[in-house]
Formats: sequence, C-alpha cells, structure tokens
Amino acid sequence: MWTNDDVRDNVKNYYGRRLEASCDLQTSAAACSRSCRPLPESITDALSLVHSEVTKRFFGCGLPFPAKLEGCRILDLGSGSGRDCYAFSKLVGPHGHVTGIDMTEELITASRQYVEYHQTKFGYKNPNVTFVHGYMENLIEAGLLRDSMDIVISNCVICLCPDKKAVLQQAYEVLKTGGELYFSDMYASSVIPDHMREDPLLWGEGMGGSLFWRNLIPLAHSVGFSTPLLVSASRIEVHNDQLKAKAGDISYVSATYRLFKLPKLPSMLSSTVTYKGTVAEFPDQLDFDSSHCFKKDTTVELNGEMAAILQHSRFATDFNIRMLNEQNFSSEPTPQEYCHLNPFLLADKLGSSVKQCSKTGK
Repeated sequence: MWTNDDVRDNVKNYYGRRLEASCDLQTSAAACSRSCRPLPESITDALSLVHSEVTKRFFGCGLPFPAKLEGCRILDLGSGSGRDCYAFSKLVGPHGHVTGIDMTEELITASRQYVEYHQTKFGYKNPNVTFVHGYMENLIEAGLLRDSMDIVISNCVICLCPDKKAVLQQAYEVLKTGGELYFSDMYASSVIPDHMREDPLLWGEGMGGSLFWRNLIPLAHSVGFSTPLLVSASRIEVHNDQLKAKAGDISYVSATYRLFKLPKLPSMLSSTVTYKGTVAEFPDQLDFDSSHCFKKDTTVELNGEMAAILQHSRFATDFNIRMLNEQNFSSEPTPQEYCHLNPFLLADKLGSSVKQCSKTGK
C-alpha cells in the first residue's frame, strides 16, 4: 500500500522531470483554466504579461482569481512554474506581496529565475514575490506565519496531496480572520477506490487523488472554515483510452470554491445587504459565487453565515449591512440542500465542458 511519501515522490517526479509543458498532461485539466464568465481586463492583462517560459509549464485546472486584490498578501499552494504568482504580483500591486510554495525543487528553481524579469516588467522598485521550497501540509514548518495572509489560493494541486485535511488546516492557520481560501481543483463524482489511489499515472494526473466533491463540505467545516461557496465548474473529458478504462464510471470536474475563515461568533444573524458598486471593475454587479450575484443599490436578505462572510472579509466596506433580529438555528443540512454546491450540476448548466489537449488524446 502506498504511503504519503510514496505519493509525494511520484508527484515530484511527474511534475519535476516527466512533464515539460501543459499539453503533456493526459487529461483536459489544463484546458479547463477558463472562467464561466468574462474575466476582468486586469486579470487577462496580468496573465498576458507573464513570461512565456513560465506559462509553458503551467499545470493548473482553473482560474482562482478573486476580486479586490490590491495590497493583499497572497499565498499560492503548489505554485509550480509560478504563473499564478506572477499574475497575482501584478494584481496586488507594489504594496502587496505574493508567496509561492512548492515541494518540487526543480519548479521552485525555475520559477525564481523570473523574479527580476517581472519586477522590471511591472515597474516595481522592489520585488513582491517570494518562492519557498516546502510542503503545503506543513506551512508553519516552512516558515510561514500564522494569521499572516489575506488570501490563500491553489490551482489544481490539492488533488495531488494525500492529506487534504492537513492542507486545509494549514491554510486556515496562516489566514487572517476574514481571509479566504480561493482554489481550483479536480473533483470526482464518487469516492476514489483504493486500486485507483495506488496508480502512479492516475495520481500524477490528479485522478487518483481527487476528492469526492460532497466530502469537501464536512472537511471544510472540520477545520473551521465556512461552508464552501461554488464559483465555477467545467467537466474534464478523458479521451485517452487507458485512463478512461482505469476511471471506469467515475467522472471528473474542475471546480473553483471559496472558503472563509470567520471569527468565532456565538451566533450569526440574518441580514439585509446592499452592494455599493465600489469593487474595482464591478461597478454594476459583483458575482461573488454561482449562487450570489449582488447588483448595485439592490437590497437582498442573506442567511447568517453569508452575511458574516461579507461583514468580516475584505468586502465589508463594499456593502451596507443591516442585521436582522433573526438568529439562524438550523440542523445539519441534508445532501439535497447542498445541491447548489455540486460542481457537476453547475458545469452541465453552464455547458462548459472542455476537450482534451493531450498529445495522446484521441
């Protein structure tokens, strides 16, 4: 039976030595890195400015770029080639900072080569990106400080980690209160069986370690995060015959969720909120996730948890919030009540399936 160290060694070898470019992947995961809605111009511009050699070795499966990033301190879990880090470097501005952590020395060494290039490209007096060699399951050991980050992001790497609870727990530890984990990852339509979890190729492709999407909800709650908010989703089509046979009836999706670290509140009150239209590039409406679209000057009522997210996060100044005298008392939601968090349903609704870009695809 594979140990956690076996999985790590396999992933290090796969991404550090075997893969040379994103199209070497055996699934369409890398082709999923597009948004369900048009991206703000600032994000497309930032991505276009990243050095081509960095972009070439990008292996992510999504676009984990939330709004309102100016001045933020951001941590990228499994930063890989550094593509997202350098894009965030532009988006946070000269007074923000981005840290990337990765366990693969080859990728850390390669990504560090372009720090000065992007500093010059963005016109910064000092670099605002740091790359750290370490494990995302052990952020504190790697030298990261508790309560130091505004946002933790990740792009299709938690599926490569055998201890997902440790990853979420460490992300929770380094986040400031009100901060968020905003991440894209691969999810499975059911629990991955043991024989698939011991297949080196499936682990390298993210298929062997993908989480059953519904299990993310109790996992997030167990470490203290809010209920996940589903942002976007795209189905991953597997056309390689060998991988398809190994996967059997299991389907895969790329999905982006956001989880918030809220203060320990004795109760959470329902509230009415009104968006002010003050978030840059979102003057008329703010698409917070697939279930919450806030239109300027339109008042809506929210449950206690969602109201607390707005009240205690970096978006607090962008809303007028009025608490109601209604405390949320509710039993644990049933699986049916979490249907809005099902990425497969959202992907089908959006019609956002993507085709495989693999050189071995048929």
